[in-house]
Amino acid sequence: MAVKRNEKILRPEPLPGRFMFLLVCICLGFVSLVARAAYIQVIEPDRLRYEGDLRSIRVAHDRVQRGNITDRNGVELAVSVPVHTIWADPKVVHDRGGYTDTRRWQAMADVLNTTPEQLLSKVENPERRFVYLERMITPAVANYIRDLRIPGVGLKEESRRFYPGGEISAQVVGITNIDAEGLDGVESVYNELLTGTPGQRRYRKDGQGRLIEELEITASEQPQNLTLSIDQRIQSIAYRELAKAVRFHQASSGSVVVVDVQTGEVLAMVNNPSYNPNNRTNVEAHQMRNRAITDSFEPGSTVKPLVILGALAAGTVNIDSTLNTSPGWMRVGGRRVQDARNYGELDLAGVLAHSSNVGTSRLALDLELEDFLDLYSMAGFGSDTGINMLGESMGMFQHRNRWSDFEVAALSYGYGLSVTTLQLAQMYAILGNGGNRQPLSILKLDEPHPGRQVFSREISRQVLELMEAVVAEDGTGNRARVSGYRVAGKTGTTRKAVAGGYGDEYVGLFAGVLPASRPRVAIAVMINEPAGDSYHGGTVAAPVFSAIAEETMRILNVAPDNLSGRELRVAGFGGRQ
Repeated sequence: MAVKRNEKILRPEPLPGRFMFLLVCICLGFVSLVARAAYIQVIEPDRLRYEGDLRSIRVAHDRVQRGNITDRNGVELAVSVPVHTIWADPKVVHDRGGYTDTRRWQAMADVLNTTPEQLLSKVENPERRFVYLERMITPAVANYIRDLRIPGVGLKEESRRFYPGGEISAQVVGITNIDAEGLDGVESVYNELLTGTPGQRRYRKDGQGRLIEELEITASEQPQNLTLSIDQRIQSIAYRELAKAVRFHQASSGSVVVVDVQTGEVLAMVNNPSYNPNNRTNVEAHQMRNRAITDSFEPGSTVKPLVILGALAAGTVNIDSTLNTSPGWMRVGGRRVQDARNYGELDLAGVLAHSSNVGTSRLALDLELEDFLDLYSMAGFGSDTGINMLGESMGMFQHRNRWSDFEVAALSYGYGLSVTTLQLAQMYAILGNGGNRQPLSILKLDEPHPGRQVFSREISRQVLELMEAVVAEDGTGNRARVSGYRVAGKTGTTRKAVAGGYGDEYVGLFAGVLPASRPRVAIAVMINEPAGDSYHGGTVAAPVFSAIAEETMRILNVAPDNLSGRELRVAGFGGRQ
């Protein structure tokens, strides 16, 4: 049926509700996009920046070698040498077929002294992205590994600490761990100075790896080199003589300290047993201990010069006084103090030469208690030496108001307190320096510390002269004599304390200064638990002192001060002068 021309064509009209719903949806979608964009751009832009930086920013570090440690003459005691570390990306190893190439893994295992199974076990998990295969290998081995071209295996340059002095200076210098961080000794105390700070460069790259911009450049802070006060020549001699004595007397351990009297610098500090810091396999903890500063003991008769000094300073005796030590023993507070035998009438030099306990006890009991105790405090006992080394013990010196007469007597011949070998060397350095107490130093000093005058210079000199009798022919320390030099020293022998009293083990000691006329060095020797019947300080420690002192005088080029009866030869002349 035809439609009439004038008849209107009806078009469907949209429903008003549906139209409004669609319009609202469009508006909400638009608003949410705007809100999201605003949130990302204004409220929380850092996250996307962070994600973008992860993909474009790179950081490069400059390598900084650890500083060297040398002795006072520039001899290297600790240096860093270049080595390499083998690392692997297990995911890349698996993705590129490196895991199945057993021939190359066998070749790597052969040069690393391991098995292919051990190496492959480290990369068997393809989810991991980084593992160490072997650390601290030589450049020659690194070149061989590089030529193997195993996919996912790479090399990283590192440094390894090497100690040319070996066991001679091991406890003083200390060691580092595999990451070059100081663990012990000077390496630990001065770790920050030796480490320095690596430089850093931050830059941005595009997707093709091209440099877009430099973001930040931080200059590296170079590490400092350390110059120790140690003289490696004296250190080597001291270690050699100490090791011989410990071995000969079958002692459990020993220590020697050599101090420059004029500056307070430690020229040698050795211990036995020791260890090789370049090979720490099977090294035990007791071998790493710096016994010269950590182990304390009762100093015995080595402190008797302090008592003589105190008596002279108080005026209770003079340089010409004599003491009656008969019958060789005395009762003090119900306890017995005795000598090796009855020495009868002794002058002050004789009290020291024969190491009379009765003589020093009489002198101590005549002093005011406070003045007597101050002698030990001013000598540095019960306090640190100022050397600033890890693990230093201050020993033991009690500060209390009540002391029995026997305790005072025992203190006068070195019982009832404990000191370290370093503290004992400091005491003799004070006497040798005219009563001037300087802090000890393990670092070489440009200028010595001024110190503090703790004893009279004149009386200190008198005491040194009295101590020369100890090394005379009839003195207890005659084996400490040094040809051509006057020696002022003192022996010491103490029984080791055990639960409930004293046991059957001994400590043999000798400490002294030379040349006595113008002291240059103070040396303290401690031999711990010598075996057999030969355990006295004059027998086990005095010969060590003599050998070290003689070589030290030669090394330091110190002129002799005891040439009486000696023949002198002048260069170019064969006759006697």
